[in-house]
Amino acid sequence: MKTTKYFQATRARPDRARIKDEWICHVVEHPEREFIQADGRIRRWASIKEMDERYLRVVLLADGETIHNAFFDRSFKP
Repeated sequence: MKTTKYFQATRARPDRARIKDEWICHVVEHPEREFIQADGRIRRWASIKEMDERYLRVVLLADGETIHNAFFDRSFKP
C-alpha cells in the first residue's frame, strides 16, 4: 500500500489509528461512490460493516494508487 507522508502522520492520531488497512483496501478496490477533485485527487467511499455501516472516505493521489487520507466521513449521505 503506497501512502503519502501526510497519511502516515495523520494515521498516528487516536481517531485514525483504529482504521484497519484492510478497510482502506476494501474502499480503494470496491468503492460505492467516487469523485474526482479539481486537483486530480480521487475520493472513494464505502461502508464498513464492522463499524456499524459508517462510511470510510479514502483520498488517493491522481495516480489512483497512493493513499493520501482515510477517515470516517460523518457528512457522507449514501
